Amino acid sequence: MKKNILILAAHPDDEVLGCGGAIAKYVNQGHFVHVAFLADGIYSRGGDKDKLDMELCKRRDAARAALGVLGVESVSFNDFPDNYMDTIATLEVAKVVEALISKHKPETIITHHFGDVNVDHRKVHEATVVACRSQPENCVKCVLCFEVASSTEWQFANTGKNFSPNFFVDISEFLSKKTQSLSKYDLEMRDWPHPRSIQAVEHLARWRGAIIGVDAAEAFTVGRIIE
Repeated sequence: MKKNILILAAHPDDEVLGCGGAIAKYVNQGHFVHVAFLADGIYSRGGDKDKLDMELCKRRDAARAALGVLGVESVSFNDFPDNYMDTIATLEVAKVVEALISKHKPETIITHHFGDVNVDHRKVHEATVVACRSQPENCVKCVLCFEVASSTEWQFANTGKNFSPNFFVDISEFLSKKTQSLSKYDLEMRDWPHPRSIQAVEHLARWRGAIIGVDAAEAFTVGRIIE
């Protein structure tokens, strides 16, 4: 049965880093994948506003190109302030998430892990939890949380917020799609050995695959699954 799947990401490139292989796999299986970005991803960098406006357009164009490689059904953007989403009431963000749920009717939502270092990631996670309360009319049956290289793994071990995956997606046939998609984010990617480099992403996928005995995988934590 074909499903509607909603990916909720703070910034363009989070979605491919976290679950680009799974997106490609789900699209290949005939599911409808929708991607929504909540923060602008640019303006905290400072500098000339006109230049930042141009960078925002470039990054959104890169997102459309990256997700075009993966074949998603739709892409949408919101304008919560980059790296300042902790200044926004969770309810305000949750209302946006609720509107997206109402629009796309997803059975599955995939979003950020609660322990990420980036404040926007954490706020998107919190808002998703609020929007996915188990009320009778809620269509969401599965909530998964992905890891984002250069945020998730940078959390200190003694915080109790570490990423401990308990759900894996075999992306052995789709790792090349993931890296091809990431190449569209050339302004956001970094050189090896930065964790947000193509090589590091490949190494992580191989390691996650080795954990479950396949060539490549993506790892997730389960928020909730209802069957």
